[in-house]
Amino acid sequence: MIELKVPTLGESVTEATVGTWFKKAGDNVAVDEMICELETDKVTIEVPSTIDGVVSKIIVKEGETVELDAILAILEERAAEADKNEISHNKTGEKNIAEETKSVKNAPSAEKIMKEKNIDPSSLKGSGRDGRIMKEDVMSLPNNQNIKTSLTPSMGSEEKVKMTRLRQTIARRLKESQNTAAMLTTYNEADMTAILRIRSEFKDQFLSKHGVKLGFMSFFVKACCKALEEVPEVNAQIDGDYIIYKKYVNMGVAVGTDNGLVVPVLKNADAMSFSDIEKEINKMGLLARDGKLSMADMTGGTFTISNGGIYGSLMSSPILNSPESGILGMHKIQERPMAIDGKIEIRPMMYLALSYDHRIVDGKGAVTFLVRVKENLEDPRRLLIDL
Repeated sequence: MIELKVPTLGESVTEATVGTWFKKAGDNVAVDEMICELETDKVTIEVPSTIDGVVSKIIVKEGETVELDAILAILEERAAEADKNEISHNKTGEKNIAEETKSVKNAPSAEKIMKEKNIDPSSLKGSGRDGRIMKEDVMSLPNNQNIKTSLTPSMGSEEKVKMTRLRQTIARRLKESQNTAAMLTTYNEADMTAILRIRSEFKDQFLSKHGVKLGFMSFFVKACCKALEEVPEVNAQIDGDYIIYKKYVNMGVAVGTDNGLVVPVLKNADAMSFSDIEKEINKMGLLARDGKLSMADMTGGTFTISNGGIYGSLMSSPILNSPESGILGMHKIQERPMAIDGKIEIRPMMYLALSYDHRIVDGKGAVTFLVRVKENLEDPRRLLIDL
């Protein structure tokens, strides 16, 4: 008998929630075949089988919390002779088992709903690992209100769903940030004319040389890194009665996924080129979309950028990503009439918002930082494009 235990979850993570079982007691498993998923504060971790055998017993149910090294299930190896007999007496069964171990297993909850509602799995794009269809993918189908829990017609419908561990953690951390930091937000706006012109002029050369598109985020990362050199307190953190000033910039880039907000971190962003930043952001974005970000990908941040503009937000006040002391909010580029040298011109403008911890950052420092970011964006000649 083999004990299937909770694997190492990541630095400072000591517990997880059992999200989905892909197998049930009595099912056959192959080495490295995924048996269940665990949800931690930040990521989803798949637990593979360590043997070719059978799931003898499942110890922990879905939704239960487990600690490091806790036993999840009991596995039994198949005896070699028994396997030979099975192969010789039931080739069809062997084929089915082989197909089962090779195929991608959707979440059991999703399978149940699709079967009940006669939904074709091929019509869905799974958001889980390796394209697995999760319950949320089925529930989000348009024009499928009948999947919701129906009450009487006069009362409408509602659905009660347990919060995922990630969503619980997001809620807890954001509220803790509000309760702990003396958070204020200062605003400014940037004329994006120069950046739009540069992107248009150099996009083909940049793509040809670096194999990645020149986006907006690299300009903002570089602009913030330059501003942090002048106002280091925005890149600092409180530790008890001390302030820790970071001599490097690990830039968090907030990414919205179907399962919630995650913040992958670009390590040593101040030393990265435009192309390095764009490549790393693309890589992190794909990992976030597929739920494959590791704990190492999301720890160690010193400052964060959040881009609500991709969802159409014109103005917002971002919440600090504790224990960081600053977060920059990007927003939608909106054409507006502006007074330029005494004349009215239509310019592509973006509102900028810096939320900061007033315990560390004074108003002067916050305003200075945001003005420097604005200047770097409006005159990108301050920043060197790696061409």
